[in-house]
Amino acid sequence: MTKTWLITGAAAGLGREWTEAALERGDRVAATARGRLERFDALAERHGDRLLRLELDVTDRARAFTAVREAADALGSLDVVINNAGYGHFGMVEELTEAEIRAQLETNFLGTLWVTQAALPIMRAQRSGHIIQNTSEGGIVAFPGIGAYHASKWAVEGLTESLAQEVGGFGIKVTSVEPGPYRTGFGSTDASSAPLPAYDQVRADGAQDWDFGDPRATRDAILRVVDADEPPRRIFLGRSSLPHVERVYAERLETWRAWEPVSLAAMGAV
Repeated sequence: MTKTWLITGAAAGLGREWTEAALERGDRVAATARGRLERFDALAERHGDRLLRLELDVTDRARAFTAVREAADALGSLDVVINNAGYGHFGMVEELTEAEIRAQLETNFLGTLWVTQAALPIMRAQRSGHIIQNTSEGGIVAFPGIGAYHASKWAVEGLTESLAQEVGGFGIKVTSVEPGPYRTGFGSTDASSAPLPAYDQVRADGAQDWDFGDPRATRDAILRVVDADEPPRRIFLGRSSLPHVERVYAERLETWRAWEPVSLAAMGAV
């Protein structure tokens, strides 16, 4: 059976790869972008009316609701919604301005929330659907110099954990997709705070030798997640994430256990 998709941030990066993967196997896709819809011209020529192009700035809650409704009306249903739109803001926590952190949360967190809220009534009425949040490895662990991005993605992870428990009874499935580093241009065109010299050494020490993956290689993975009868609640994409996360979680468990006497004492008399 063919599926109908809505993918935000579909003009480039992983969103573009997943849009092409769905179209090439015969599915229908509502692809959204913030302006410059001509970036979809080549896809429209190849796939005709199976591609619906929608302009959407996900920070605009009212527009998110109208865009999702337009997609559902045009496609007849919404089987898959992928919240992919977002960007990374680079800067130490002390360097962040109010405008910078608000903009990061407005796009990555609140934009995801608005599109999710818009899709849920449609999926509840259908008694089916699959919401996929593109949260990244950065929604599980954190690195110095990108705290605003991590804050936004950790917020999406927490929201999605609650969401999955709330909507399962309506036949709606929920997955957090957590990619590691890919050659999507992330980091090269994103926003940055004005650097404080005091953090120059922290920046140097925190530099990562990333093992970047090929974005095209995620196509089959996303199709397998979408087609699964019982899709995962969360899944990493790439080979570097799981070993790193295992180390981080082992350290957390070790600390919690070491401090368990203090934790239990904090209960008071029972």
